[in-house]
Amino acid sequence: MQNKDNSYNLIDNTEEKQYEFHIDTFVARIEYIKAKNNIYLTHTDVPKELENKGIGSKLVNQVFRIIEQNNLTLIPLCPFVATYIKRHPEWRKLVMKGINIT
Repeated sequence: MQNKDNSYNLIDNTEEKQYEFHIDTFVARIEYIKAKNNIYLTHTDVPKELENKGIGSKLVNQVFRIIEQNNLTLIPLCPFVATYIKRHPEWRKLVMKGINIT
């Protein structure tokens, strides 16, 4: 199920407006809305069969790297994404100024 290098191939499914990991027959995803230089992460979904394997965190981490590379400003509407930022404060730099992650 896991790649040897402990990572998965991130797919930007622009038609469905979501970033995806395809793992076996399952799809873990983060839904987004892009507006100008902003990206709103609205929902994270990891299939039950893939839960408790760190896949959601790996997905968020790779999405954050893409956001950073593309100089986008993050508005985290998804509770999972907000919790990830709380646990990994180095990513707060991506969050729109004035948004408080509590």
